[in-house]
Amino acid sequence: MVGLAGVIATAAALEDGSALAHSAHSSWTYPSACCHGDPVTGECGKIPSTTVTPRPDGYVIILRRPGDHQKVTHQDRYFVPYDAVIPSGDDNFHICLHPTEEHENCFFAPADAI
Repeated sequence: MVGLAGVIATAAALEDGSALAHSAHSSWTYPSACCHGDPVTGECGKIPSTTVTPRPDGYVIILRRPGDHQKVTHQDRYFVPYDAVIPSGDDNFHICLHPTEEHENCFFAPADAI
């Protein structure tokens, strides 16, 4: 598992202050490299904590239904190694699906879950 400092550095590198980033509907903004600045297609969004399972080597995310994320139309499974996890700006899990729901671009976890 990569240390929190490495994950924070990765998140800072992703967030370039571009006008393309969009809000996470709370007090923070998704890095533009994660969401491609397209709030219309809803590439990034909060997901239920029940869809996330920690394993020794990373997180397994299973989005089962459309209500789990705005892009989901059928069950999808993702694996994100701990060194690719970005701290979320709130106490929730978030995922960015781009260019389709089949591909996870960025995954955010609460600081206490990293």
